[in-house]
Amino acid sequence: MAATIVWFRQDLRLQDNPALAAAITNGGPVLPIYILDGAGAGDWPPGGASQWWLHHSLATLDATLRERGSRLLLAKGESGAVLRALVKEAGARAIYWNRRYEPAVMGRDQDLKAGLVAAGVEAKSFNASLLFEPHTVQNKSGGPFQVFTPFWRHCLALPVDAPVKLPAGELPAPAKWPASLALEKLALLPRSKWDTGLAAAWTPGEAAAMKRLKKFIARAMADYSEKRNRPDIDGTSALSPHLHFGEIGPRQIWAAVAAVSQASGVFPAHRGAQVFLSEVGWREFAYHLLYHFPATPAAPLRREFAAFPWQENPQHLRAWQKGLTGYPIVDAGMRQLWATGWMHNRVRMIVASFLVKHLRLAWQAGAAWFWDTLVDADLANNTLGWQWSAGCGADAAPYFRIFNPLLQGAKFDANGDYVRRWVPELARMPVQFIHQPWAAPPDVLAGAGVALGGNYPHPIVDHGEARAAALAALQTIRVARS
Repeated sequence: MAATIVWFRQDLRLQDNPALAAAITNGGPVLPIYILDGAGAGDWPPGGASQWWLHHSLATLDATLRERGSRLLLAKGESGAVLRALVKEAGARAIYWNRRYEPAVMGRDQDLKAGLVAAGVEAKSFNASLLFEPHTVQNKSGGPFQVFTPFWRHCLALPVDAPVKLPAGELPAPAKWPASLALEKLALLPRSKWDTGLAAAWTPGEAAAMKRLKKFIARAMADYSEKRNRPDIDGTSALSPHLHFGEIGPRQIWAAVAAVSQASGVFPAHRGAQVFLSEVGWREFAYHLLYHFPATPAAPLRREFAAFPWQENPQHLRAWQKGLTGYPIVDAGMRQLWATGWMHNRVRMIVASFLVKHLRLAWQAGAAWFWDTLVDADLANNTLGWQWSAGCGADAAPYFRIFNPLLQGAKFDANGDYVRRWVPELARMPVQFIHQPWAAPPDVLAGAGVALGGNYPHPIVDHGEARAAALAALQTIRVARS
């Protein structure tokens, strides 16, 4: 029987993979392939941290496939050309893949599907990455939602499909495998050794994703609503990179939470489970917005913000990137990001607010830095988060809501444990000064080994002055609209 090609992309798993399951149902050999396309997601090729994760995720996927009598083919180049060549070489009759929703990728996929069908090749795509595909969710007017609460309320009334189960046993393989690149030829790993922190913090792959989910549900989900804002403790699922690369799917998460809820007869079982699923809902909302407003990765959804008087200050941007702003909670977050490729969500909001409001640097600059340094860099989520922080997106925090880094630190890192871990210069500071070392008396600073302007910087801006300047800048676009 003719072979079916399964084109892996951001669905690097075997379970709940409808494209793979459908290919097996065809009955012939299955040829799994991953193609590193230089175009990436339009103008957003994967950043350095994402490339690191991708390398290890591909290695893990190949090992898992080999356990089932198969393997992962690797290629580099324009996806359409690679797939057409593989069809010819393998005599394949069909290509199956799971859908993506980045604007440039959707356009490419539509063109590719039309060309394959015209050439007599069966081309099918499936949903593996969302609970509710964007084109299936509409408000009462038949348009897209732009506020999360009614969006999620609408979604909760819809049925959620069960995860797709992969048949047991070996996967059907060809008698002769086509040629494949070695993983190292994709050149995804950094040449320098900046990735040691990533390797210490993460284990990419499908098995690790399921292990993390089970651990979270067993140990942390019940307290999630209370502890999710605490960066000093392990209170979140940290599943975001696994979700981005498709090592786990949202249907699997939904099913796991539902299984816990069966004992109580109530779904979700408790407040923690409800809030956790709502975070999955925010991911759905991000894709809903990206699908319906494809220009938002680069342009504000609220058009008046196109005229916002952003500043250009390379020194301030660099200080923010390096975690040298003089505000401990901000610096801790930025250093955690650089070291591990991840940052706690509460701290992401704090550092983003600081960039766009205290420094008045354009949110696009922050989005670009996150894109390069996050292992979970996801175009939909990254865009939603930054436009929310800048006050220029759907359901965004109003621009005049300006986080005070001192108060945020005191509230969510009360003992300073998070700051002490990531800003070791301040490790010996007393609790009352850990989030405001500039307020400490000279003898306290000396006793803690802190030299402001020496081993730790003075604040690069004054909070009060920066807040006033941000509000004045906001007023300029309000006046322009009136």
